[in-house]
Amino acid sequence: MSYIDASLAQNRKNGQIRLHGPDGFEGMRKAGALVAEVLDYIAPFVAPGVSTGKLDALVYEFVRDHGAVPATLMYRGYTKSTCISINHVVCHGIPNEKPLREGDILNIDVTLIKDGWHGDSSRMYAAGEIPRRAERLVEVTYEALMRGVNAIRPGGTIGDIGAAIQAYAESEERMSVVRDFCGHGLGQLFHDEPNILHYGRSGEGAVLKPGMFFTVEPMINLGRPHVKVLADGWTAVTRDRSLSAQFEHTVGVTETGVEIFTVSPAGLHNPVSAAKAA
Repeated sequence: MSYIDASLAQNRKNGQIRLHGPDGFEGMRKAGALVAEVLDYIAPFVAPGVSTGKLDALVYEFVRDHGAVPATLMYRGYTKSTCISINHVVCHGIPNEKPLREGDILNIDVTLIKDGWHGDSSRMYAAGEIPRRAERLVEVTYEALMRGVNAIRPGGTIGDIGAAIQAYAESEERMSVVRDFCGHGLGQLFHDEPNILHYGRSGEGAVLKPGMFFTVEPMINLGRPHVKVLADGWTAVTRDRSLSAQFEHTVGVTETGVEIFTVSPAGLHNPVSAAKAA
């Protein structure tokens, strides 16, 4: 894997890892802050009886009212502003008019474009009271995300991230890390190098260097890791119908460690835990 100064790279995926300077960090802070703000905004609307289509419409309105564009809207033919994945849906769930039910857990994944830069983040939410096993899955998934993020440092490797996530998540009874999807580089492109696996071995993979931007977005199943994609070409579900959870941050590697661009301004990093505490 080779590296290139982002200012010299063409605006397309070319197999090289872009290294961004101060302007890139500033652009990503603005995009990341806005996507974190919309995920805070949507939290009070998640409730039994509310459709995922309604949640998607609220996100669209918020993003457009704040001078940004939903990156998923018409991306490869996708027609929604969010991906909303409920219960056994692992990722890429398509919003629709079916109402949420008491006890559902759901991931809301938003990517937006602000002044040419992509902010990408997702969180888990609960519709009403949820079973303890679902709550524990959400807790473990959030902790796995943060262990992966905390493994990021210049001179480390991508394998360090996956190893930290896998070691923690799979130490929990019955839980497994999904292998079929991964994090990705981003910036002025939606998907770029490098791929960020959520499993692996420390010391393996590309070396982390200051100026790298990417997502960390582990998907953890309360069962086996295997998934399948439905006939719509987007929706991925657990093969054994077990519950699945996911959290996602966009980060940048700094000279001394890592900067999280998508920190919740309201402290709703894990809305399920926040709602329980309230």
